[in-house]
Amino acid sequence: MAAVILYGTETGTGELVADAVADVLAADFDPSIYDMSEYAAEDLDSDDFLVVVCSTYGEGELPSGALPFADELDDVKPDLSGLRFAVFGLGDTVYDDTFNRGGEIMAEMLTKLGATEVGEHFRHDASSTVKPAKAAEEWAEGLKAVIAEG
Repeated sequence: MAAVILYGTETGTGELVADAVADVLAADFDPSIYDMSEYAAEDLDSDDFLVVVCSTYGEGELPSGALPFADELDDVKPDLSGLRFAVFGLGDTVYDDTFNRGGEIMAEMLTKLGATEVGEHFRHDASSTVKPAKAAEEWAEGLKAVIAEG
């Protein structure tokens, strides 16, 4: 099973996290990494395992890099039955009401189209002392067994 890693970012941290996840999954799942702004919704394949890395921007919105993909999901409404995915969200608890909302929005959109979220929905906190890439490596280690179940 191949892993497809999509990231939506405003400042580039999401891309760093996607790279860290790919490094951990590389030996077993041949991961491909794509910026959400350059990935077509119709390319989603239930034979792949989808990893979504998404930051939160503004007042709990998706980052600009995730908007084209999210808009296309809304317009095309592909049938994602059988697609399994996991989410690594990026946010900051300083914004209590909207903490990690970007990742949650993506999970809601995918689930609504029939995909199944599996594993831990990770919510990184920029106010913590844990670096996002380090947290992503640890999260991805745990994700390996979840992907293999499929």
